[in-house]
Amino acid sequence: MRVFDSNWMQIADYLRRDDRIVLPVGSTEQHGYLSLGTDALLAERVSVEAAEPLGVPVLPVLPFGMAPYFTEYPGTMSLRISTYIEVVRDLLDCLASQGFRRIAVVNGHGGNAPVAGLIREWISQPRADRVQVVFHSWYNAPRTAEAASRFDDDQFHGSWLENFPWTRVAGVEIPDGAAPVLPRALVENLTAREMKELAPDGSLGGAYQRGDDDMRAVWDAGVAEVRELLEKGWIK
Repeated sequence: MRVFDSNWMQIADYLRRDDRIVLPVGSTEQHGYLSLGTDALLAERVSVEAAEPLGVPVLPVLPFGMAPYFTEYPGTMSLRISTYIEVVRDLLDCLASQGFRRIAVVNGHGGNAPVAGLIREWISQPRADRVQVVFHSWYNAPRTAEAASRFDDDQFHGSWLENFPWTRVAGVEIPDGAAPVLPRALVENLTAREMKELAPDGSLGGAYQRGDDDMRAVWDAGVAEVRELLEKGWIK
């Protein structure tokens, strides 16, 4: 259930029988021909579809992350790492104070990876009750990555891998073919201006699109992996 579809009394009632909750985190950044909200849209949707049959509430996605390397593309937003870490810390503190003891942070953006260090620090702090927090980047989890690799090993930003019906923009025609794949070691050292020069349309390489049947296979693997995490990914 989406938290936005509930009132506070319903969440309080839920806490009497369960202590799990999902916090999706994403980013607002360029994705080539796809939506600027791609990472946020995917993180929230995969969380909702995975949690729905379990009755676990899903918070609205945190739509801003860390994407300083894309800020030359208009519409991209980026938080400083210090800001982002404190936002996530505040959210975890709030959830723990309300009685949530198993928190799944479902991530849709590679740039958010440093928050895993905060989570390790946060769960290590002494508390009256143990609080578990798992950080799960759904898009490169083992079975999801394996499903994608069956179709194409080139899985880079703004490519076919993120091109789902719900990340496409109305009226935008996505090219056929593929963009040149930029070396990952190079990408990790580019300034925002250099990134825009080397990837003028925003794709960092690979095919722009694949058939929807292929995309459904990748998506189903992602949903199944998040659902398994919510069911079995906790220390007893």
